[in-house]
Amino acid sequence: MTVTGRWKLGVLLALSTATMWGVLPIALKGVMETLDPLTTTFFRFSLAAVLITPYLSLSNRLPNRAKFRSPKLALQMVFAGSLLAANYGLYIMGLEKTSPEAAQVMIQVAPMLLLLAGVWVFKEKFSAFQWLGFLCFFTGLLLFFSHHIGHIFVSVNTYGIGLLTIILAAVCWTGYAIVQKFLLMEFNSEETMLVFYWIGALVFWPLSDFSLLPELSAMQWGLLAFCGFNTLIAYGSFAEAMVHVEASRVSAIIALTPLLTVGIVQLIPIPGIAAEQLQLISIIGAVMVVCGSITTAVAKKTA
Repeated sequence: MTVTGRWKLGVLLALSTATMWGVLPIALKGVMETLDPLTTTFFRFSLAAVLITPYLSLSNRLPNRAKFRSPKLALQMVFAGSLLAANYGLYIMGLEKTSPEAAQVMIQVAPMLLLLAGVWVFKEKFSAFQWLGFLCFFTGLLLFFSHHIGHIFVSVNTYGIGLLTIILAAVCWTGYAIVQKFLLMEFNSEETMLVFYWIGALVFWPLSDFSLLPELSAMQWGLLAFCGFNTLIAYGSFAEAMVHVEASRVSAIIALTPLLTVGIVQLIPIPGIAAEQLQLISIIGAVMVVCGSITTAVAKKTA
């Protein structure tokens, strides 16, 4: 795809995406002081679906229903939507048991798994620099969670279960992304996301508990609305950034997301959110995770 070369705008949009994703787990934590994870996820999907549907309708960009007459395409769409719903649900359940910093660092396993899956599914090749980036990434994970490794592997506890849940969320996202690659041969991204949002809303609707909604504070209502808008704004900024700068540069900027989350939670006191007691080795680990992600993604583009 040819880019416009307006790199300043592209970088600003990519930074906007990284910032939105960086603060998302913090906002979700604030909402979950009252609402349970599944109800919160229902509102994320339903608000996104309600917002994007009239926009696509007014711009005559709703999905072509004739395409859904193909059982194969319809099944792929439902499968991908279900995997994305599972990703959202598992991620927020893992977040409930850990912390914003831990969740955001661990979910970086998802794009790494997608790169590895490309070797198997799409017969892509991994360069030496990519393997070096993967090694840096894996080492960074071990360093970041070094103060919890004993609890994770020696005795099963809430934090360890939360991390495993986030890893499952990453696996589901990888499966979704693989199926999405095939769907994008027939649909554009807006068409697929519209269907996925409605699938997610339908999946979590019967699992939600709306009895606690009156107990939400004004701030929590604002956070809940932000969580719904977050996906639309972040993905929209991401797609627009790709128009103006190379995908490798966008990927490198997006990889900074965990550091934004760690920095915000560690440096800014936030009511209701306890910051992880991170040592220097954990900070180094977070940096290595980001550097490993950037190296693996950028090397892929230049190899």
